[in-house]
Amino acid sequence: MIARAEQNVFGLSRKLVKRGHEPACTRAVVQHLTESGLLDDRRYARLWLESRISRQVSSPRRLLTGLYSRGIDRDDAEEVLKETLDDKAELWMLERYVQKQTRLHKMNAGDGEESSHRTLKYQLKNEGFSSASIQLFFNSL
Repeated sequence: MIARAEQNVFGLSRKLVKRGHEPACTRAVVQHLTESGLLDDRRYARLWLESRISRQVSSPRRLLTGLYSRGIDRDDAEEVLKETLDDKAELWMLERYVQKQTRLHKMNAGDGEESSHRTLKYQLKNEGFSSASIQLFFNSL
């Protein structure tokens, strides 16, 4: 399985148990693979993030949720996201996210521009984008 695709501890353990391997044996194999560097949750998280960022419109919050659901430790997930998503990449992702959101939900024509911007800023902050990226985006408008 690890020769076909990058795996993480949680996912590989689940797959091995599902295939009928004993939990004790699974733990031993996973520990050996981890110690030998063939299985690395942080490497898995980095590769998963890079793939997801390049293929889909997402937000930092959704990326973290995706890592958590794959069994990646909260601290590791947050650290790898910070390493993977530099300021330039975050701004690019924010711009793509805003484009998608404005296509899906046209801002209310009756709302003033300031009100629409305030609503969008709140949504972006809630999705985990940094204040610096949000400010850079609005300064470029």
